[in-house]
Amino acid sequence: MRYSGFQVIKQVLTGHRGWIPAWRDPEPKAHYDIVIIGGGGHGLATAHYLAKVYGHRKVAVIEKGWIGGGNVGRNTTIIRSNYLLDGNEPFYEFSLKLWEGLEQDLNYNAMVSQRGILNLIHSDAQRDAYTRRGNAMILNGADAELLDAEQVRKECPFLNFDDARFPIKGGLAQRRGGTVRHDAVAWGYARSADGYGVDIIQNCEVSGFRIEDGKCLGVETSKGFIGAGKVGCAVAGNSGRVMGMAGMKLPIESHVLQAFVSEGLKPVLPGVITFGAGHFYVSQSDKGGLVFGGDLDGYNTYAQRGNLPVVEDVCEGGMALMPMIGRARLLRMWGGVMDMSMDGSPIIDRTPVDGLYFNGGWCYGGFKATPASGYCFAHLLAQDEPHPTATAYRLDRFRTGRMIDEKGVGNQPNLH
Repeated sequence: MRYSGFQVIKQVLTGHRGWIPAWRDPEPKAHYDIVIIGGGGHGLATAHYLAKVYGHRKVAVIEKGWIGGGNVGRNTTIIRSNYLLDGNEPFYEFSLKLWEGLEQDLNYNAMVSQRGILNLIHSDAQRDAYTRRGNAMILNGADAELLDAEQVRKECPFLNFDDARFPIKGGLAQRRGGTVRHDAVAWGYARSADGYGVDIIQNCEVSGFRIEDGKCLGVETSKGFIGAGKVGCAVAGNSGRVMGMAGMKLPIESHVLQAFVSEGLKPVLPGVITFGAGHFYVSQSDKGGLVFGGDLDGYNTYAQRGNLPVVEDVCEGGMALMPMIGRARLLRMWGGVMDMSMDGSPIIDRTPVDGLYFNGGWCYGGFKATPASGYCFAHLLAQDEPHPTATAYRLDRFRTGRMIDEKGVGNQPNLH
């Protein structure tokens, strides 16, 4: 079924009796050309682009739970490409361009809202750093705009400009940044991939790999063995555990990152705002709730829940930035399990095991990278060579000394 305004009117007039499930719920086949472990945003996007762009239809996505139950439904929905280093900025700009055409590509309303993102400046040194970052963005084809304090005050008069400790001296704006409905991204990619014949197999947990003579032949699952010509792993915070089944030890740690939503408020935030003197970022959802987050909890875990000291720390950052939210009530909170690489940048590469490929180490950048991650992983699986925007995301860069140290997105909380 193709979604459209006409289809909505038709269903209204017929009592909504004609809607069909967004995707099938098939049993796994004995063998696929490509099996993707992980039914989150990255795995589903990979399946979509494998089918649509590269013509692979004998593809399966294996998910241990339900679609949308992992990090893709547990984040603060922000999209942006305001990175600094050459290894990252072209990739995230590619991703932002894919976001801009996503709803037309998927025929699905993912609620892409390019309301802009503003990184606040609180010191002269920070202004110099953001000037450099903005120039790097422009050189890589992205948009960037440096604002002075009065320009920021005009756009966000509710901020605490006169804080003696954290004065606001300006900001770096990317007008094309914004937010997207997180779980709608999973649903849209799942529906599209299914339409191309991809099997999306939920409640199917991988328990091991079948590897013979150095080649991966498929995966052992709770629904039996599934053979595959190639296997791609995109399981976010479970990367270390799953790849450990193949005898691999990754340069990745798993940490919980909490996110929060306040009660519904009248529209107040024009876009996404980040606090430059601490780790706090906030936007406002279409329902009126303030969606915000901050630091990792700081300890290794596979649990989708965090601790109270981080709640206090994040709320302190929000209060320093805009004291007006002090009376707003916290409605709910959740945690995503983050796969934190040792240099703050991702990995999209072949592994030493023939036929086994890995996508992970996304740190804070996972959601905003979803379209490009899927596209580049699909390119790697289909062509056996990295996509031009992902050539730096080698698995062996930690051994060869070619790290991509993007400050503030690594695995150590003291660096944020």
